Amino acid sequence: MRFLIALLCGMFCQQVLALSVTFINPGRSDETYWVTAGKAAQAAANSLGIKFEQIYAERDHLRVLEIARSLAARPKESRPDYALLTNDKQTLLSTVRILDRAGIKSFAAFNGLTDEERAQFGEPRSGVSGLLGSLEPHGSDAGYLTARALIKEGLRLRLQAPDGKLHLLALAGDRSTPSSLQRNQGMQRALAEQPDVVLDQQVYADWRRDKAGEQMSWLMRRHPQARLIWAASDQMAFGVLDVLEHARLTPGRDMLVSGINTSTEAMQALINGRLSALAGGHFMCGAWSLVMLYDYHHGRDFADEGLELSKPMFILFDKNLAERFLARFANEGRAIDFRGYSRVLNPSRRHYEFDFELLLK
Repeated sequence: MRFLIALLCGMFCQQVLALSVTFINPGRSDETYWVTAGKAAQAAANSLGIKFEQIYAERDHLRVLEIARSLAARPKESRPDYALLTNDKQTLLSTVRILDRAGIKSFAAFNGLTDEERAQFGEPRSGVSGLLGSLEPHGSDAGYLTARALIKEGLRLRLQAPDGKLHLLALAGDRSTPSSLQRNQGMQRALAEQPDVVLDQQVYADWRRDKAGEQMSWLMRRHPQARLIWAASDQMAFGVLDVLEHARLTPGRDMLVSGINTSTEAMQALINGRLSALAGGHFMCGAWSLVMLYDYHHGRDFADEGLELSKPMFILFDKNLAERFLARFANEGRAIDFRGYSRVLNPSRRHYEFDFELLLK
């Protein structure tokens, strides 16, 4: 009898503590990176027993606010417990306020508060009361790792111009999103370590393949001495490759191109030498954020580790790691047991470890 009571109590407690999360995905529903990030979050939700909903904003920052209003307007019993947000185009604060008035707490993944927002409005839970916290990848790592690898390969192939210097062109994402700014900072740090490398020009392609291709067409004419092309995403790198190959240049020999992200196309481009440097792993950030929300909901607050966490998630891929990634993640790959990363389910775990390379072993 006692066993039955305990069993029923346990089942009841699980139902009471079950949680629901809606992810307002800022990307397009056909955009490889954000689709992959959403699938990773769904996998984490499945593993942890979270009721998960995902709504794409289709790269429309005004639609992010519309989605938030629609969530807030739902009957109370149909609203999610938490919303998983990003700070693309600095929509985070407005979105959090809309949701907070409806009793929906928010968590920021991929991009948290900017320094300016934090200085003006304060930190999560205090100045921004509806925001529980945030988890960001070390965005500067991606820019630094790819730029450094690009420079190293350029030196090896002796691609210096007649002035004895390597000349680099940079295609950045956008001018405001924290992850974009951080990648640029990382790229600049790598350049600062190499006085014989010159940044001829930096442009913003807004993460788009077509726009990157258009920009590369005139950048090549304006800066014919440039042999290194740094791109802040794989899609922008593909736009560059399209133009180079149309001009009958050989990527990996005549011009070196880097990218960021873990699409199958990017991995294959690295393996076959079309890309000379590639970093990624941050698509897991939403999944890791659900682990933290799971723990928070079940009484293990992540505040002891910090309300605004920044964790290393990027790795620099070589051909071997790219092949391992494809074997691990292509066609959905082998399921990851996200329960092993929870501090509630693993009380001896003192800190969150979100090292992507561990998943490739």
